[in-house]
Amino acid sequence: MGILLLKLCLAPVLVVGSTVAGRRWGADVAGILVGLPIVAGPILVISHLLHGAGFTAGAARSSLLGLVALAVFAVVFAHVARRFGWLVTTAVSWLAVLVVDVVLSLLRVWAVGAFAITVVAAAVALLLMPTVEPERLDGTRPPSWDLPGRAIATGLLVLAVTTASGALGPQWTGLLAPFPVATTVVAGFVHAQQGSAATARTLAGVLVGLFGFAVFCLFVAVFVGRMGGVVFFAAAGVTVVVQLLVMRVRRVLRDRRTAPVR
Repeated sequence: MGILLLKLCLAPVLVVGSTVAGRRWGADVAGILVGLPIVAGPILVISHLLHGAGFTAGAARSSLLGLVALAVFAVVFAHVARRFGWLVTTAVSWLAVLVVDVVLSLLRVWAVGAFAITVVAAAVALLLMPTVEPERLDGTRPPSWDLPGRAIATGLLVLAVTTASGALGPQWTGLLAPFPVATTVVAGFVHAQQGSAATARTLAGVLVGLFGFAVFCLFVAVFVGRMGGVVFFAAAGVTVVVQLLVMRVRRVLRDRRTAPVR
C-alpha cells in the first residue's frame, strides 16, 4: 500500500509544484523544474524498494541514456508544436522517443560514458531549439481543473511505467524512467493554453534541467550499492547544487548576449 501511494502521489505533487512555480516565475522556470528527476527519481526509488541496489544501479545507468531521448523529445515537441495541436505533437514526439530508446537499448556503456553522451546531447538540443521572444507574464488564471488534471495524468503515467518495471528489467526500466511523463503533461497543457512560444520556452528549461538530472542518475548508478536508500537524498542534494550552478552560468551568458554594445 505504501509503494502504491508513493507511485500515485509523489510525482504528481512535484508536477503541480513545478507548475505553480512556473506561473509565478515563468515558463522556463517550470521547464527547469520539470526537467529535474521529479518522475524518474520516484521510479528509481520504487525500483530500489522492489528490486534492490543491483537492479537500481543498472536502471540508473540506463536512465542516463534515456535522457538523450528526453532531449530529442524536447526538440521535436517544440518544433512540431509550431504547426500542430497538442495531441498530434505529443504523438509524434513520443514516437521519436521510442525510436531513440530502441536504438539506445543496443548500446552498452559505463555510467561515465553515458553521462558524457547525455551532456553533449542536451547541449546540442539547446542549440536546435526554436528561437522565441522573451516571456511576458500576463497573470491569466487557468481553469479550475488544470492542476488536478496534471496530477491525475502524471499519476497514471507513472503507475504504468513502474508497474511494468519488473517485467521490463533494469535496462528498459532505466530507459523509460526519464520518459517524458511530467514533461508531456506540462508541455501539453502549456501548448493547449498558451501556444507554441510558451511551449518552446518551457522545453528549453527542460533541457537546462537535464544537466542536473544527469548528475542525479550518475550519482545513483555509482553509489547506490554502497549507500543504499540514502543515496537518493545525497543525489538530490548534489543535483540541486549543480542545477543552481547551471542556471547561474546560463543567466550570465544570456545577459552577455543581450547587453548593449558600447
